[in-house]
Amino acid sequence: MLVGALASALIEVFVPAGTLERLGNLPRPLQLPAAALAGVAMPICECGSVPVARRLVAKGLLPSAAVTFMLAAPVVNPVVIASTFVAYRGREALWTMVTGRFVLGALVAVAVGWVVGAVSKDDLLKPNPQDRHVHAVELGRPEPGWRRFFLHLGGDFLFMGRYLVLGATFAALVQTFLPATWISRVAALPVISIAAMMLLASLLSLCSESDAFIAASFVQFGPSAQLAFLVFGPMVDLKLGALYAGTFRTGFVRTVVIAAFGTTLVATMWL
Repeated sequence: MLVGALASALIEVFVPAGTLERLGNLPRPLQLPAAALAGVAMPICECGSVPVARRLVAKGLLPSAAVTFMLAAPVVNPVVIASTFVAYRGREALWTMVTGRFVLGALVAVAVGWVVGAVSKDDLLKPNPQDRHVHAVELGRPEPGWRRFFLHLGGDFLFMGRYLVLGATFAALVQTFLPATWISRVAALPVISIAAMMLLASLLSLCSESDAFIAASFVQFGPSAQLAFLVFGPMVDLKLGALYAGTFRTGFVRTVVIAAFGTTLVATMWL
């Protein structure tokens, strides 16, 4: 999350507003894919992608494109893909998991971004009191870039930190009390096993840079279910639910969960 707050502050202070709006000059069919692929250039986890997306929307980027980036970055960035390669190295499903995670992660992010853009016509962001404080300081007198950078860094980190702690608390409770015996009972059921792995990924709330090692340990489940775990988990989990609820307006979390779950389930069923 600190990396994400750093990236968010850098965007706010040093990136001109018009730079990010250039994505809007692309043909509409290319805007969301371009936002998804932009995640390749920014190796941040899912917690870090939320403040970055929030800042991108505030800077004028289309909300649907910012959401696409937010969901894709934790799945398609090089660090995550490399960790997936290491986790599945030596297995028959190696390239299915590596390429599948990248391709499906981008496709699901684009699909969810499109749905959010179609459903949410109003401003997605909740007001952040810290932003008003920072901008009040900036309007009072000219501030050097480094000072504005640290003001925004502190504001974003504190704003996101409270919701991350809340989500992590729920995730820890689930990991402590979730029975382990239910796993083997559903592994043999194709559709249910995929849905179960998606639910498990959401409950465990793992970091996308290490979740491949956990997914690979579920040898009872096939590649489709494991891939669903790797795609859905970094987009929707308990700690992200808290971050989303604190960052975006009512209805956003519901839209993202339904769209991401449905798209991931349908896509992985065909593998």
